[in-house]
Amino acid sequence: MPGHGEGALLLLSGASGAADAFVFLCVGQVFAGVMTGNLVLLGASAAGAGEDGVALKVAVALGAYFCGVAAGALMAGRRGPRVRVLLGAEVVLLGAAAALWGLELVTSYGDRLGLLALVAVAMGVQGRVRVTPTNYFTGTLTSLAGRVALRELRELRGGDGWVLGRLAAVVAGAALAALAERWWSPGAALGAVVMAAGALVLETVPYRGGRPGPGKGKPRPDRGNPAGAV
Repeated sequence: MPGHGEGALLLLSGASGAADAFVFLCVGQVFAGVMTGNLVLLGASAAGAGEDGVALKVAVALGAYFCGVAAGALMAGRRGPRVRVLLGAEVVLLGAAAALWGLELVTSYGDRLGLLALVAVAMGVQGRVRVTPTNYFTGTLTSLAGRVALRELRELRGGDGWVLGRLAAVVAGAALAALAERWWSPGAALGAVVMAAGALVLETVPYRGGRPGPGKGKPRPDRGNPAGAV
């Protein structure tokens, strides 16, 4: 049986999809965690394509994500229970964003930029939780496709099951946020909070299975892949 860490990675991947879908749908044409996509949007905006104001939104997202990653690095270096501290900070940030949106306190363009910043900082912090990526997946998909082409899946079958699971979790998280936005807009940001909180619970509860969690033991097939770096 997998350790709690594997389940936490699935939940964080789902939280990433939910957060990005929420921001894209409710703030508009920008992502909270997919910085590659934001850079593409920035270039398109510079060429006169897309909605007005996209460049400013992208700049806010990039700056906030950078701050989140930097804060995560500092917290990880100075505090003892690294993963729990980072996940706790992420849950607080996502919870604040969900409360502001759910209570309909986001009423202006400036408010939306602040909401975007909160979620992007949270995604930056999440990027420091584990070496295994949970909020950017180009490198993960590239690595998996390469192993399929080279017929290496028989050797890495167990690990690749979790890789596919995380990719599916992103899609499921995004779908959940989109459905919430359509049927109950005040709850559109709750999915990311719930999944991040679930990951925190899994990382907090002791696991006695004897299997090393993510970040320990043999590197995962998609871990440290330069193609996934942002």
